[in-house]
Amino acid sequence: MYLVVGLGNPEEDYSNTRHNMGFDTINKIAKEYEIEINKKKFKGLYGNGIIEEEKVILLKPQTYMNLSGESIKEIVDFYKIEKEKIIVIYDDMDIDIGTIKLRKKGGPRIT
Repeated sequence: MYLVVGLGNPEEDYSNTRHNMGFDTINKIAKEYEIEINKKKFKGLYGNGIIEEEKVILLKPQTYMNLSGESIKEIVDFYKIEKEKIIVIYDDMDIDIGTIKLRKKGGPRIT
């Protein structure tokens, strides 16, 4: 099972801003794969589905950016998700709009 997390802030003021692109990406994935984000638990909104024959959970933490880890930890602990199967989507002000950067570990350096 994979956990795909889109980071953002739950307030309307952040809606449709670059800062909430994680939420927007989760919404787009959910629509494309017909996954309803209709459950509220683990300090977030989430839905379960199948993508490319893999079980996935799409999560939008509702704790604000700086506390997103609380939501992620709760759902990871509950479902026993391996850290290698967690994908986090968020804005990165250090790269150009439309650019995607993949990395296995955190930190500010581009690898």
